[in-house]
Amino acid sequence: MSGEPEGDPRWKRAVDMLAVIGPPLTISTALLVYFGWARTDAQAKAMGLDVSLFGYTVQDFVLRSIPSLFIPLVWLLILAVLWLALDRFLAGHITAGRVAGTRRLAAVILFAGVACAAAMWLVVILQPERTVLFVPYIMAAGVLLAAWGLSLWRRSTEGPGRSIAALSRGSEKTLIFCLVSLLLFWGTSDYAQALGRGLAVSYEQRAMLLPTAVVYSKDRLGISAPNVREQSSGTADHPVYQYTGLRLLVVSGGRIFLLNEGWTLRSGKVVVLRDDPGMRVEYGNPESK
Repeated sequence: MSGEPEGDPRWKRAVDMLAVIGPPLTISTALLVYFGWARTDAQAKAMGLDVSLFGYTVQDFVLRSIPSLFIPLVWLLILAVLWLALDRFLAGHITAGRVAGTRRLAAVILFAGVACAAAMWLVVILQPERTVLFVPYIMAAGVLLAAWGLSLWRRSTEGPGRSIAALSRGSEKTLIFCLVSLLLFWGTSDYAQALGRGLAVSYEQRAMLLPTAVVYSKDRLGISAPNVREQSSGTADHPVYQYTGLRLLVVSGGRIFLLNEGWTLRSGKVVVLRDDPGMRVEYGNPESK
């Protein structure tokens, strides 16, 4: 029957569109989760913790990946716009017949790209234990420069008739795309981890800017972190223990993560408490005493 969904062309177009959009959307979400996890994992390790303690959800990791992607994406878009403008300008020179200068420039670009990518690869090989930030990005830029220089050279020498088969040219572009994508993934992962480590280090300077936390508990918690003070109140039958000198780090996964005042990477401690009815936590302005 013509009224069935299988025979409706609009339904078919919708299914085809979902088939095209679905895989890229899934891959993008997976990448966002990974970069958010890489940033949070590096931060947790720098603080002497494990990322699994926080109990973050997929949504949490996606939100935490945004700072890792914002600056790299902005720079990539800026460079892409500049490259398109320059490529169009040089294409105009080729169309006008001024190919001699374009060939020389193409050769210089090709050599510079290969030299840049090779130099960065040597850095990775000679210092495998070190993470040199932005090396994958520079390597990807070298690959793209070399590919662009080769493309300019071909356009300036081939003329109207192209001697290279379309299949071979397509395979070449696919391989370059895969290589550049892997390098960008590598570079963004390193950048996300660097952000996480930097965030952990920054807590030494800005721990006093975190909200204050005062913990009240019916049971003695025995917190031994530096600068944490315990006071007992209430009655002998119903004691109340108060703990001050704490700063809120994050609340996640049914746990409260607190830092002691004066927290440092070497001597500080992260206090992890379960958010249960037998305990109350008061949060205050960072400037409050």
